[in-house]
Amino acid sequence: MTATHAFWLAGRQATGETTFDVTSPWDGHLVGRVSVPTEAQVEEAVAAAHAVADEFAATPAHVRAAALDHVSKRLAERTEEIARLITAENGKPLKWARGEVGRALSVFRFAAEEARRFNGGEAQRLDTDAGGTGRLALTRRFPKGVVLGIAPFNFPLNLCAHKVAPALAVGAPIILKPAPATPLSALILGELLAETDLPAGSWSVLPVSNDRMPALVQDERLPVISFTGSDKVGYAIQQSVPHKHCTLELGGNAAAVVLADWSSEEDLDWAASRIATFSNYQGGQSCISVQRVIADAAVYDRLVPKVVAAVEAQGTGDPADETTDVGPLVSEDAAKRVEAWVDEAVQAGATLLAGGKREGASYAPTVLADLPADTTLAHEEVFGPVLTLHRVDGEAAAFAEVNNSKFGLQAGVFTHDVQTAFRAHRALEVGGVIIGDVPSYRADQMPYGGVKQSGVGREGVAYAMDDYTYERVLVLTGLAL
Repeated sequence: MTATHAFWLAGRQATGETTFDVTSPWDGHLVGRVSVPTEAQVEEAVAAAHAVADEFAATPAHVRAAALDHVSKRLAERTEEIARLITAENGKPLKWARGEVGRALSVFRFAAEEARRFNGGEAQRLDTDAGGTGRLALTRRFPKGVVLGIAPFNFPLNLCAHKVAPALAVGAPIILKPAPATPLSALILGELLAETDLPAGSWSVLPVSNDRMPALVQDERLPVISFTGSDKVGYAIQQSVPHKHCTLELGGNAAAVVLADWSSEEDLDWAASRIATFSNYQGGQSCISVQRVIADAAVYDRLVPKVVAAVEAQGTGDPADETTDVGPLVSEDAAKRVEAWVDEAVQAGATLLAGGKREGASYAPTVLADLPADTTLAHEEVFGPVLTLHRVDGEAAAFAEVNNSKFGLQAGVFTHDVQTAFRAHRALEVGGVIIGDVPSYRADQMPYGGVKQSGVGREGVAYAMDDYTYERVLVLTGLAL
């Protein structure tokens, strides 16, 4: 008999009146049964977070830092257990799941470090004009209020960490809503937080269904919303609460640009290997997975067979197998959607160079060339293991093709030229430019976010801490400066 996983209400375990099952996208086996909070329990969690906000904001930095350090250490101790749980509920290959746990423990460690040095205060002399004689301004940052963190399924631990850790670091209570398909990793995070001395009410993990999300979004006691997910849902949230502070990490159809100077055999082998790996890692279910390869005509014909071979070499199958590179998508419906988009592209004239087959929730790593501009794949985020190839003439055309998208999250540019790197940084309409590598690189301490329909605001621990707080100035009068 499967035990029911309790949720976390204001720092303590609780159960509701109903449950839902979490199943493996690989073989459909029952991974866990999760208790669902009642409306009254959700209200209790929100009320507790609102009530403790002032107290938590005044908590000494060392208390918050110690709690964050503790979570980081416990994640390290339980890495293998948690990685296998991620693989079971998400379908992510085990090697990528281990990497996700490693990233999450770093996020909590970074947050502990930032909590210790955050808000030292900035002093500013105001006697630069006569009216400010004897006056000094001291600026500090204070939490905007309780954070509602809404996390996606594709990184069920680390993207929860990116919401929880910065909030706790600045002393902002947080209500975390994990994705319904993958709540178990977030509930493990609750276990570790419960081992700390954080005040009751400062955090809750509530596995409620998506149809209950609007009520939380509208709640005036939750003035800060951090959402990661689709552009459609993200902008609907923002439009429904224009008076709230919303951080939106949304979609992308990231491009890897291979320029003419990236031309040796070693260069092209490296680019092909990285492109193949990061168009397919997490089953392509990453906002910065490589969806478009934009290659200069000078290297295109040599690059394409290398990319196809590297994609075909990706190991597919059981995500619990140590040798698997590409597991299933999160559901069979997700795989059917990818299948439909690829079929549409091929019927419209695209050339299928690899893959193009579905089995259940799994979709084979796929490469397409000659993609017609009016197909869904040409302008939407596929969120699956699908790669499209584009030939261009010259740097300007390559950069224009990157920008020919409603999204703007990250881009990768394979070039050896530092001047080209700086031109790319200026020209590309994205939140991050990665030189010499794919757009899928993310260090968890760097600013991460996009422009256009890829969202607003930035994650990355220190940047999220700024996002969750506001500046308040204190003016001292009558000082002998």
